[in-house]
Amino acid sequence: MKKIWNSILNMIYPRCCPLCHKVLKDQSRLICPECEATVKPISGPHCFKCGRPVGRDEEYCRECASHPRSFTQGRGIFLYNDKMKASLIKYKYYGCREYGDFYAKAMCVFARHELTRWNPQLIIPVPLHRKKQRMRGFNQAAYLAQRISGYTGIPVDLNLIIKTKNTKSQKKLNAAERRRNLKEAFQVQGQVRCKRILVIDDVYTTGSTVDAMAECLLEAGAEKVYFLTVCIGV
Repeated sequence: MKKIWNSILNMIYPRCCPLCHKVLKDQSRLICPECEATVKPISGPHCFKCGRPVGRDEEYCRECASHPRSFTQGRGIFLYNDKMKASLIKYKYYGCREYGDFYAKAMCVFARHELTRWNPQLIIPVPLHRKKQRMRGFNQAAYLAQRISGYTGIPVDLNLIIKTKNTKSQKKLNAAERRRNLKEAFQVQGQVRCKRILVIDDVYTTGSTVDAMAECLLEAGAEKVYFLTVCIGV
């Protein structure tokens, strides 16, 4: 029945490629063959802490070298370029939730070595404030976290940490302003003591959001906090 229902939905609302946004000829695919042949994950030298691309002789990016991090380690799969930015905008604001299926699968495939090494015990998405979630209709990070949990078998908890402060948009703030904006914005309302946590989000830019969450989780007793995002800024 589920296969029949999905077939009907694909006929009414056909899936589109998350990169070129054309209707997929094969509705069982997550991305068209042409884009699949060109999309590449981040490779080469990267920051030991956040995974951002760095120079060949560098161990840490500028931000991680100058600002202590609360999270243990993390990884972004794709560079946050114009193509990925357009894709994520359609995913977050224009109802293209099926794009999240491709993102989640890519995160599991291209970060499989990190996931094995980190061995997280629990997946937690970056939460939205309830007002923002009502406006947007869904939490893009929670959608990814559920899909990643399905692929990996790692349990996910969507309510373990909540956002209690309706913060300003981070887009136009610098790194210092972002940290101040997120101060005491999150609250843990469950048991995380001695657990290795994997935080999921769509984009990592300055790391302020993940850092604020990691700080909150560590204060609640978490052992280590890792992160995984679809994209990471240069």
